[in-house]
Amino acid sequence: MSRYPAPEIKDLPQDIRDKVLEVQEKAGFVPNVFLTLARRPAEWRAFFAYHDALMLREDSGLTKGEREMIVTTTSAANKCLYCVVAHGAILRIYEKKPLLADQVATNYRKADISPRQRAMLDFAMKVCLHSDTIEESDFAPLHAHGFSDEDIWDIASITAFFGLSNRMASFSNMLPNPEFYAMGRTSKEKKT
Repeated sequence: MSRYPAPEIKDLPQDIRDKVLEVQEKAGFVPNVFLTLARRPAEWRAFFAYHDALMLREDSGLTKGEREMIVTTTSAANKCLYCVVAHGAILRIYEKKPLLADQVATNYRKADISPRQRAMLDFAMKVCLHSDTIEESDFAPLHAHGFSDEDIWDIASITAFFGLSNRMASFSNMLPNPEFYAMGRTSKEKKT
């Protein structure tokens, strides 16, 4: 699973164990990131506090799907297998589009997305690959699509945070759980 042995759930501090078990109950499995990073409890708490502040914010102008779109696209640019697969699965579920994650991970410019989302991903990719070249003119296309300055901060923050996450996942050889590969790829049959 990883270059670094993950602790056993039973050996985790109570607050981390509770969160891991909550995720396991909801997802049906424990995503590898939860256990890999739990080897350092203080860092785990800081990582997931920032993750949740960015990805679960209710007052953001970005939808949950758009946030996952940013993660999937920039993680592909950073060649992070774990985040592309895991967040691609979440993207498919939020957007209810089984092909979307593969499209944005491969070439978001040809993906089935809106012009607004394209502008968002253009900016996220510039933050990801060339943040030192960001200038005032980069904000105009975003404003033209209705993004506020706070939304633009969100795009940059998500991109930057997952740059850290991508590098931690890659260096530690964190592999995606097999369950992620199938999630959101087919519609669930309606029960009669």
